[in-house]
Amino acid sequence: MEQRQSSEESLVTRIGQAVILLHGGDREEARNRMGELWAEIGDTGDPVQRCTLAHYIADTQDDPGDELAWDLRALTAADGDLPEVVAFHPAFHVNLAADYVKLHRPDAALLHLERARACVHVLGDDGYGDGVRTAIARVARQLAPG
Repeated sequence: MEQRQSSEESLVTRIGQAVILLHGGDREEARNRMGELWAEIGDTGDPVQRCTLAHYIADTQDDPGDELAWDLRALTAADGDLPEVVAFHPAFHVNLAADYVKLHRPDAALLHLERARACVHVLGDDGYGDGVRTAIARVARQLAPG
């Protein structure tokens, strides 16, 4: 059990290091490291780690279609009632809405924007929640007619 916990902590640390690379502007190295981590976690790994990693891998993609595919993986990994992942649902839906905007698919974008709005109540009154609510408002403005 102790070895498993240490391995999970190491994985979380390595995800964090790859995210730092991404935020530091080294998208290619971040994408490479995150791809290796995804291969390590697999499709049956911890849902929190899978949805977090898929979310960040989406952010490393150059092609909007690839970004959409990874954002869909993030949402799929967060499917369920685990409290740790339910709070991610609004963010994942607004990310999907933004992806569909980039792909000029407004109907799909509106669908995910509405899903984000429908579950925004799970967000806390904190920086994360404020950021997601801001993203929802931004995508709504992008989709507003005229």
